[in-house]
This record gives sequence, structure tokens and C-alpha cells, in this order.
Amino acid sequence: MTINCVYESSLMPNSSSNSFTYRALKFVSKLPLHFSRAFARVLASIANASKLAKTAKAADLNIQIALPELNTQTRQYIVKEAIKNEMTSYFEFFNVWGASNAKNISRIQHIQGEHYFHEALAQQKGIVLIVPHFGTWEVMNAWFAQHTAMTIMYKPIKNADADRFVREARSRENANLVPTDESGVRQIFKDLKRGGTTVILPDHTPHIGGAMVDYFGIPLASSNLSAKLIQKTKARALFLYAIRNDNAGYDMFIEPVSEQIYTGSDDEGTKLIHEMIESLIRKYPQHYHWSYKRFKANPALHNVYNLPEDEALTQVARVRAERQLTKDATNAVLAEPQHSEVAHSSP
Repeated sequence: MTINCVYESSLMPNSSSNSFTYRALKFVSKLPLHFSRAFARVLASIANASKLAKTAKAADLNIQIALPELNTQTRQYIVKEAIKNEMTSYFEFFNVWGASNAKNISRIQHIQGEHYFHEALAQQKGIVLIVPHFGTWEVMNAWFAQHTAMTIMYKPIKNADADRFVREARSRENANLVPTDESGVRQIFKDLKRGGTTVILPDHTPHIGGAMVDYFGIPLASSNLSAKLIQKTKARALFLYAIRNDNAGYDMFIEPVSEQIYTGSDDEGTKLIHEMIESLIRKYPQHYHWSYKRFKANPALHNVYNLPEDEALTQVARVRAERQLTKDATNAVLAEPQHSEVAHSSP
């Protein structure tokens, strides 16, 4: 199945371009995967030893917010492993982007839940693949592209040579690249209605607006695009992630999303997706990309990453407690009619 790639010619350098940046990217992408992993581990060791301020501090604070039950020793271990894994993923991305589809498909050495994908594909209702910022997600694209037409939102990279490098990878995957705006959403909607497939990374803060949806007990401005697409098109929804293994490859996991996502509001659907991400993180916290400053998406926490740790955690605890009070009050109101009915039905 073939599709046309959507490119903006003004952003594409001439194919004869031989800039240093482009040649460097091509060189790095051709290094053996085990070399890329080893090099990333060395850099991660340096980063952890020197406690590079921004990355380590943000990751540590994020983990304390999301997983406050962890003791100090366990948390510090997860921070070190997470920085190593995230840095390794970035080096692996270059390797994945520079490799052929066949090479990347061969790197998927084990698939758990593959039947969920084929069952969804057979229904011909379109598929929304929900992929958190976890592990080396880019390696999965080639495997899915061999089975279905992919429409992917893409924001051009400012560096023209890097943009060209990534677009070439998307071209090999026959991906239909659409803008990250309303026109792109409309195109995805149409393609889903035709039985196509899209990939959404939902665990980010939208540039404008966004619904306030709980994430680890903290209301955050969140993208509800995944839930809206699923609910309006009735496309099948699958949750994906890939974890590197010790054999220069990856294990891929495909999980079904609860049917409840089709019956609730888009905010409720987004909450359901958040809960799946939370469950995955609790299972494999060291593979999540913790450097992203997600929790500043609550207005009361907009400056949380710039505060001393104790003050930051105090603010977080206040926001979490206020949210719990609101939920308790709402639940109490919802329960009142039920108590009333029971009272009237009593003899």
C-alpha cells in the first residue's frame, strides 16, 4: 500500500547538499547499534557523575512528583537508569532513521499482542496508535508501515539538514506527513475514515489550550486529540511501546485500549490514556523519558522547576490535596441521589 508524502519544498535542501551537519548525521546513523548504545552509556555516566543540572534535576523532580512512594535509594537508581536509557534512545533514533525499513523490522525481535493489531486492521475502521515518550518508539514505525498506510503529524526541524535527514526516514516508511495544526488533524480524520493509521504521542503539553486532565493526581493541560479522533471516527485504539533488549534489538508490546474510551467524553478518554501511561511507568519507570518538564502544565506549578526542591514539592502536595478535595466533593454530590432513592424505597 503506497501513499504520497507531504513535503514543503521550501524546507527541503537540495538533494545534492553535502553539508557537514547532514554528513555527520548520516555517519552517526550508520554506526552499529551496539556502538551507539555503548557511546550513549559513556555519556550518561558522565552526565550522572557530574549531575548535569537541567536533565538530572528535572528527572529527579518528575519522579518525586509522579512516584512519591519511592524511597531515596530507589529513586536515585531510577534517575540514573532513566538518564542512561533516554540518552541511549536519542542515539538509537539516529540509527533507526538512517537504517532501511527491512533493517528496522528485523530489530523487532519479539512482539507481544501482535494479534490485537491484525484484528484491528481486519475491521477496516482505522487505527489510532497511542505511543508514550517511552523507550525507543521510533523503531516501531517501519514494522507498522509494512501493514498499513501511516499518517503522522510532523513539525519541521529548524535545522534544514536535520529536517532533511528525518524526512528521508519518514519517506522510506511511506509516511504521509501532515502539519501539526487543524489542517493536519482534518487530514488524519479523513485517513482514519478510509481505514488508515495514525500515531499520536499524547503525553505532552499542548502549545495552546488543552483540557485539564489528571496525570499522577495532578491536573495538567493535556492534549485530548487521541480521544477525540478515536471517539469521532470509531477507529480502533492500541497502546504501544518498545523496550530494548540485550540482543541488539527490541521487544514490542501492543495492548488494547478499553472500550470505555468510546462511551465517555474526550476528557474521560484522555484520563483513560493517562492511566495506561501511569501503569506502564510504574512497571518500567527507568524507561520513561523523565527530562520533559510536564508538571509545569498546571498553572499553580508553572515555575515548579525553578524552585528549591522542598518548596517545589510543597507546592505539588498542595495542588494534589486540593484536587483530591475537589474529587471527594464531586463524588459526594454524585452519590446523593442514590442515597435519596434508597431512602424513598425503604418501608
